[in-house]
Amino acid sequence: MEIFNALVDGMTGLMNWLYQLTVQVGVPSYGIAIILLTVLIKMLLYPLTQKQMKSMVVMQKLQPKVKQIQDKWKNKDPKKMQQMIMDLYKENNANPMAGCLPLLIQLPILIALYRSLYAFPFINEAHASFIWVQNLSGTDPYYILPLLAGITTFLQSKMTTSMTDPTQKTMLYMMPLIIVWISATVPAGLALYWVVFNVVGAIQQYFINKQTMPVKEGASGR
Repeated sequence: MEIFNALVDGMTGLMNWLYQLTVQVGVPSYGIAIILLTVLIKMLLYPLTQKQMKSMVVMQKLQPKVKQIQDKWKNKDPKKMQQMIMDLYKENNANPMAGCLPLLIQLPILIALYRSLYAFPFINEAHASFIWVQNLSGTDPYYILPLLAGITTFLQSKMTTSMTDPTQKTMLYMMPLIIVWISATVPAGLALYWVVFNVVGAIQQYFINKQTMPVKEGASGR
């Protein structure tokens, strides 16, 4: 608990420091401070998310080959099917669990930001507004940020989702709806964080998609 409280206090202190930075450059805004905070966190997590993003692209490209193996061996020899799929992943340096670590790290950051914003000690509450939102500690009255959170979640997910996999296809449409609902019930500052996080992530994903090499035939070609 003490460690988590320290994380919340650290998040509060960092946001106030970034706010002071916006004051010094002549655009005092806690909204801009949250945007800067998001970009900073995204950059710090990049070494981890880079591996995750590369793996997700490879997994997407491998999905047709995985389906080919499944169609051929699912009813004949399930054990061989699993082994061939794992061999295919190994030959292409794809890790189905690659996305777990960044998500586990991101979760306490989101909770700490939520706790921090819930009763945030604004240095100047006049600067706690952001465009149409009167106070970033409250919910978005017009649900614009929640909708943007859902849309950006969908667009980023679509960049790595295999439409041939029914489970992934379902999650592509379900997850944004869940994000919209959650974002509508939390402080608007957290929804703003999620929107910016998705936008920066989509930009990173775009360049990673360009750099990712073609997959190997592996087991599916045998």
